[in-house]
Amino acid sequence: MQIDAKMVKELREQTGAGMMDCKKALTETDGDFEKAVTVLREKGIAKAAKRSGKSTSEGLIASYIHAGNKLGVLVEVACETDFVARTDDFGNLARDIAMHIAAAAPICVERDQVDPELIRKERDIYRQQALNEGKPEKIIDKIVDGKIEKYMAEVVLMEQAFVKDGDRTIGDLIKEKIGSLGENIQIKRFCRFRLGE
Repeated sequence: MQIDAKMVKELREQTGAGMMDCKKALTETDGDFEKAVTVLREKGIAKAAKRSGKSTSEGLIASYIHAGNKLGVLVEVACETDFVARTDDFGNLARDIAMHIAAAAPICVERDQVDPELIRKERDIYRQQALNEGKPEKIIDKIVDGKIEKYMAEVVLMEQAFVKDGDRTIGDLIKEKIGSLGENIQIKRFCRFRLGE
């Protein structure tokens, strides 16, 4: 199949990947747009893994104030160089993350930051619920583990489904941007303010 510039441009706009990467992905998939998107996402994740050890001392602080001015977010998103930090693509990513935090109300960035005491309390609640429902003792631990995983996906920023695209987590979004921008990116911290809280 003939790969024309319009197809390459459209794929680039959707994925943020470079022109040559888009052309290669379309050639590799015989012009199948959806498969090309998948190929680029897989390559982005592979590139993200290679960059994960790189220092992130640059970046920016993005903000989001919700309509009505009663909810606001500040988030620190870091990258490797000031050059990338000043790009529109990086700025848009940081703003999207701030908006997501306002909507989804995570309690921390990574799973290992969740207070162990909070997890213990949740486990106790889920165990008691399973017992109250008359579940067999031998499967209660599996039920509790499953509910803890679901809970983590609700409260840990990197595991939450992105509010603009429920098929991707924030972690997936970061990996894709690492792939397209070519630098390690980390969400360092955030603060979510609600009037009166």
